[in-house]
Amino acid sequence: MATSIGEDGVYLDVNDAFLKRLGYQREDMVGRKPAEFVTVESAQRIETELMPILRRTGVLEDKPVSFLTRDGEVVNCLTNSLVENDPDGKFVRTVAMYTELVDKAWADSKYRQLYQSTPAMLHTLDAEGLVVTVTDHWLHKLGYKREEVVGKPIIDFYSEADRKRFAAGRLQELISDGGFLNQQRQLVTRKGQVIDLIMSAITDRDAAGRVRRMLVASKDVTERNRTERALRRTLAENAHLREELERERDYLREEVNVAMNFGRIVGTSPALKQMLAQVEAVARTPVNVLILGESGVGKELVARAIHARSPRAEGPLVKVNCASIPKELFESEFFGHVKGAFTGAHRHRVGRFQLAEGGTIFLDEIGEIPLELQSKLLRVLQEGEFEPVGDDITRTADVRVIAATNRNLEQLVIDGEFREDLFYRLSVFPIEVPPLRKRPEDVVQLAQHFLQQTCNDFGRKPMTLTNRQAEFIKQYDWPGNVRELKNVIERAVILSRGNVLRLDLSLPATVIPDDPAASAIAGQDEYGILTEKAMKELQKQNLLAALKQTNWRVSGKEGAAELLGVRPTTLTDRIKSFGLRKPD
Repeated sequence: MATSIGEDGVYLDVNDAFLKRLGYQREDMVGRKPAEFVTVESAQRIETELMPILRRTGVLEDKPVSFLTRDGEVVNCLTNSLVENDPDGKFVRTVAMYTELVDKAWADSKYRQLYQSTPAMLHTLDAEGLVVTVTDHWLHKLGYKREEVVGKPIIDFYSEADRKRFAAGRLQELISDGGFLNQQRQLVTRKGQVIDLIMSAITDRDAAGRVRRMLVASKDVTERNRTERALRRTLAENAHLREELERERDYLREEVNVAMNFGRIVGTSPALKQMLAQVEAVARTPVNVLILGESGVGKELVARAIHARSPRAEGPLVKVNCASIPKELFESEFFGHVKGAFTGAHRHRVGRFQLAEGGTIFLDEIGEIPLELQSKLLRVLQEGEFEPVGDDITRTADVRVIAATNRNLEQLVIDGEFREDLFYRLSVFPIEVPPLRKRPEDVVQLAQHFLQQTCNDFGRKPMTLTNRQAEFIKQYDWPGNVRELKNVIERAVILSRGNVLRLDLSLPATVIPDDPAASAIAGQDEYGILTEKAMKELQKQNLLAALKQTNWRVSGKEGAAELLGVRPTTLTDRIKSFGLRKPD
């Protein structure tokens, strides 16, 4: 049976055998499309599958099509079609030839077609282990063509280890024994790659019980096995890393408690109270915070206060000093890396964002991140996702970000040194930490706090600030802010002997003039006993202070003698012995 089809897709002619089988006259079919004479299923298949193949390749081979006779009988056929062109390559016609199939042949054809096109990895063997047929997916997985596989022993495609396992007739014994379930095999692709498979099989036997064929289904588990092996290695490394992380966690908690005095912010000034109100307001929210302020004002302490008052307080608080990270290690420090990701990556490393999971990450000196690396940080803030260096697995980051800087980020944005979109992501809620010079009411209170803390840390007996020292502390401008104040107190404790604080030895000389009395008291030993020289110096300074207070009036009411509780003649002798003279 044959037909001729024109460029517009309608019959140009049909032969007599075709007309006779379908029960039509020639004028019934010429000028009409084939889809009008086939089943609904075949019409759809012609439109979506056969015509695109014909247009692309110019040929169809053994494709099933079901026609309907005039009486409604279904006629199952295989079509072989060919596009004819003239010498100039112009379309002439399509010649389609049809072979009618009996029921069994039609069923076998449909079965072979469905079997080969199924999206599963299947192959069929005979009793000797030769390949009878395979699915397209099987061929795709291994990279072979059908003619390179059919008729070959399946063992030829096994890995070397499996060839040895099933050599000397053991494969034929397995086929003869019947089916099997979830057995591990390895096949080798055309390119030599070994793939891991899980196979299950059922055996088809004839009436005499002889094996006709074995149908084998395979599942590729190469990636799963690779992942499991990597997971086992990771778990072994994690067991070691867990111990290190626990030690680091305990150390960091102790460092926080000691260095930050358990998160205490000292002061009662209006400027500090205003800032603390902002901390309380934002702490319970999940928004990002940008802490601004000069160096030494205590930005890290504010970050810790926000974390401690937030719902994430039980989670970790991880600090990253952005200025101290080398450019080439930025990604590794923030996001971690896998073993072998780069030279020197001898083991897996957990990044700071992963370490801060469920808690807070504090990015100190955020303005120091190089411009070309800021996009990587922006992605984490926008999408909450990152990949460790050398890994293709995307991880999520449930982390709150608190950033701090002493630089003007808005000016950096204008100068093109900081991404504008990153700036707005970070500065959802900015907090300005006031410098110490704008909170003079807190200076003495802070100094006393640091003095008590330092004496405890250094194992020294308690010391106190004198009123005179407190006045000098309040007058100083403190360009280094709270950090400078703390350093001054610590140096004073170190340099002081006995129980009197030598603040004059740690502050600049222009702040506190020479204090002979303090020098004398500093001459006492560890038991607080003064030398004779120190006693005389102290007496001299005490006498001089009384004279200054009475404007050098020695005797009489409200005179220096009365103030000191001695006779005027005794005081006069002492003035002479110390060589004191009233200033002009």
